[in-house]
Amino acid sequence: MAVVDGFLDQWAAHGVALRSARVVREGRFLLIGVDVDAEAPSGCSIDALVGRLRELGEELGVTFIDHAPVWFREEASVRTVTRSEFRALATAGVVSPTSQIFDTTLTTVGQARNGSLERPAAESWHGKAFFTS
Repeated sequence: MAVVDGFLDQWAAHGVALRSARVVREGRFLLIGVDVDAEAPSGCSIDALVGRLRELGEELGVTFIDHAPVWFREEASVRTVTRSEFRALATAGVVSPTSQIFDTTLTTVGQARNGSLERPAAESWHGKAFFTS
Protein backbone atom coordinates (compact mmCIF):
# COMPACT_ATOMS: atom_id res chain seq x y z
CA MET A 1 0.00 0.00 0.00
CA ALA A 2 3.05 2.25 0.04
CA VAL A 3 2.40 3.07 -3.64
CA VAL A 4 -1.17 4.15 -2.86
CA ASP A 5 0.02 6.17 0.14
CA GLY A 6 2.66 7.85 -2.03
CA PHE A 7 0.04 8.81 -4.60
CA LEU A 8 -2.34 10.14 -1.94
CA ASP A 9 0.49 12.19 -0.39
CA GLN A 10 0.87 14.12 -3.65
CA TRP A 11 -2.75 13.97 -4.89
CA ALA A 12 -4.07 17.41 -5.79
CA ALA A 13 -6.95 19.16 -7.52
CA HIS A 14 -5.99 22.22 -9.55
CA GLY A 15 -2.69 22.40 -7.68
CA VAL A 16 -4.30 22.24 -4.23
CA ALA A 17 -3.41 19.21 -2.10
CA LEU A 18 -6.30 16.91 -1.28
CA ARG A 19 -6.67 15.72 2.31
CA SER A 20 -7.26 12.03 1.87
CA ALA A 21 -6.78 8.70 3.54
CA ARG A 22 -7.23 5.04 2.76
CA VAL A 23 -8.09 1.88 4.60
CA VAL A 24 -8.21 -1.76 3.53
CA ARG A 25 -11.17 -3.79 4.78
CA GLU A 26 -11.37 -7.57 4.84
CA GLY A 27 -7.94 -7.70 3.20
CA ARG A 28 -9.51 -6.92 -0.18
CA PHE A 29 -11.51 -3.68 -0.22
CA LEU A 30 -9.47 -0.50 -0.68
CA LEU A 31 -11.50 2.49 0.51
CA ILE A 32 -10.21 5.99 -0.24
CA GLY A 33 -11.79 9.07 1.27
CA VAL A 34 -11.30 12.78 0.59
CA ASP A 35 -12.10 15.66 2.94
CA VAL A 36 -14.35 17.61 0.56
CA ASP A 37 -14.73 20.39 3.13
CA ALA A 38 -11.01 21.14 2.81
CA GLU A 39 -10.84 20.78 -1.00
CA ALA A 40 -13.12 18.84 -3.31
CA PRO A 41 -11.52 16.57 -5.89
CA SER A 42 -11.88 17.63 -9.52
CA GLY A 43 -12.74 15.39 -12.43
CA CYS A 44 -9.10 15.42 -13.47
CA SER A 45 -7.89 14.46 -9.98
CA ILE A 46 -10.38 11.60 -9.81
CA ASP A 47 -9.25 10.45 -13.26
CA ALA A 48 -5.64 10.53 -12.01
CA LEU A 49 -6.54 8.35 -9.02
CA VAL A 50 -8.49 5.85 -11.14
CA GLY A 51 -5.66 5.75 -13.67
CA ARG A 52 -3.05 5.10 -11.00
CA LEU A 53 -5.16 2.36 -9.43
CA ARG A 54 -5.60 0.71 -12.85
CA GLU A 55 -1.84 0.86 -13.44
CA LEU A 56 -1.13 -0.57 -10.01
CA GLY A 57 -3.72 -3.28 -10.56
CA GLU A 58 -2.05 -4.30 -13.83
CA GLU A 59 1.32 -4.45 -12.07
CA LEU A 60 -0.10 -6.63 -9.28
CA GLY A 61 -2.51 -8.68 -11.38
CA VAL A 62 -5.59 -7.49 -9.47
CA THR A 63 -8.56 -5.26 -10.23
CA PHE A 64 -9.12 -2.30 -7.94
CA ILE A 65 -12.13 -0.82 -9.66
CA ASP A 66 -14.79 -3.29 -10.72
CA HIS A 67 -18.40 -3.10 -9.60
CA ALA A 68 -19.51 -6.08 -11.70
CA PRO A 69 -18.85 -8.95 -9.26
CA VAL A 70 -20.99 -9.57 -6.21
CA TRP A 71 -19.06 -9.90 -2.98
CA PHE A 72 -20.71 -11.66 -0.06
CA ARG A 73 -19.88 -13.36 3.21
CA GLU A 74 -20.15 -17.12 3.24
CA GLU A 75 -19.61 -18.30 6.80
CA ALA A 76 -16.27 -16.74 7.84
CA SER A 77 -14.93 -16.04 4.36
CA VAL A 78 -15.61 -13.45 1.69
CA ARG A 79 -16.65 -14.84 -1.66
CA THR A 80 -16.97 -13.19 -5.06
CA VAL A 81 -19.11 -14.37 -7.95
CA THR A 82 -20.52 -12.92 -11.16
CA ARG A 83 -23.96 -11.36 -11.03
CA SER A 84 -25.43 -14.29 -12.96
CA GLU A 85 -23.85 -16.74 -10.49
CA PHE A 86 -25.27 -14.74 -7.57
CA ARG A 87 -28.71 -14.81 -9.22
CA ALA A 88 -28.44 -18.61 -9.50
CA LEU A 89 -27.43 -18.82 -5.83
CA ALA A 90 -30.45 -16.65 -4.92
CA THR A 91 -32.79 -18.78 -7.02
CA ALA A 92 -31.44 -21.93 -5.36
CA GLY A 93 -31.88 -20.40 -1.89
CA VAL A 94 -28.15 -20.53 -1.13
CA VAL A 95 -28.17 -16.76 -0.54
CA SER A 96 -31.13 -14.77 0.73
CA PRO A 97 -32.15 -11.18 1.49
CA THR A 98 -30.45 -11.62 4.89
CA SER A 99 -27.13 -12.75 3.38
CA GLN A 100 -24.33 -10.31 4.15
CA ILE A 101 -23.12 -8.59 0.98
CA PHE A 102 -20.42 -5.98 0.38
CA ASP A 103 -21.76 -2.87 -1.34
CA THR A 104 -18.92 -1.50 -3.46
CA THR A 105 -21.02 1.46 -4.63
CA LEU A 106 -20.46 3.52 -1.45
CA THR A 107 -19.64 7.15 -2.12
CA THR A 108 -18.99 8.63 1.33
CA VAL A 109 -16.80 7.87 4.31
CA GLY A 110 -19.91 8.11 6.48
CA GLN A 111 -21.45 5.16 4.65
CA ALA A 112 -18.36 3.07 5.33
CA ARG A 113 -18.28 4.15 8.97
CA ASN A 114 -21.96 3.37 9.58
CA GLY A 115 -21.58 -0.21 8.40
CA SER A 116 -23.00 0.14 4.90
CA LEU A 117 -20.04 -1.64 3.31
CA GLU A 118 -21.26 -4.97 4.70
CA ARG A 119 -24.97 -5.37 5.27
CA PRO A 120 -27.92 -7.63 4.50
CA ALA A 121 -28.64 -7.88 0.78
CA ALA A 122 -32.18 -6.56 1.34
CA GLU A 123 -30.72 -3.24 2.56
CA SER A 124 -28.76 -2.57 -0.65
CA TRP A 125 -29.30 -2.57 -4.40
CA HIS A 126 -28.82 -6.36 -4.27
CA GLY A 127 -32.24 -6.75 -2.66
CA LYS A 128 -34.04 -5.15 -5.59
CA ALA A 129 -31.87 -6.80 -8.20
CA PHE A 130 -31.93 -10.37 -6.90
CA PHE A 131 -34.76 -10.85 -4.42
CA THR A 132 -37.94 -9.39 -5.91
CA SER A 133 -40.85 -11.68 -6.63
